[in-house]
Amino acid sequence: MKKVVTTILQFLLFLILFGAFSLFPPFHIEHVLGSSASGTRIFIADGLLLALAVYLFIVLIEFLMKRLRAMAPLTTIAFVFAAIVGFLMKFGFLTRTSF
Repeated sequence: MKKVVTTILQFLLFLILFGAFSLFPPFHIEHVLGSSASGTRIFIADGLLLALAVYLFIVLIEFLMKRLRAMAPLTTIAFVFAAIVGFLMKFGFLTRTSF
């Protein structure tokens, strides 16, 4: 039961980081996905990269606590699921019109 709660909380942490730092990007890491006469489609990678950094930090802590085999797969599942849900919710995608 403890592992399930930890995994759900990690999922929420990654999803909130992805969403918050996609809306308020501190580093302004932007990739142009497409350009047309009506506007430009941009992906802001700050939220995803910060969620990835927190994921790696959590895995490092699990490694130092010698809990890597038990908790790292669940942390990875939480991160991947949060990334998928974030992409489905269009976190980080921005359209700038030329008007």
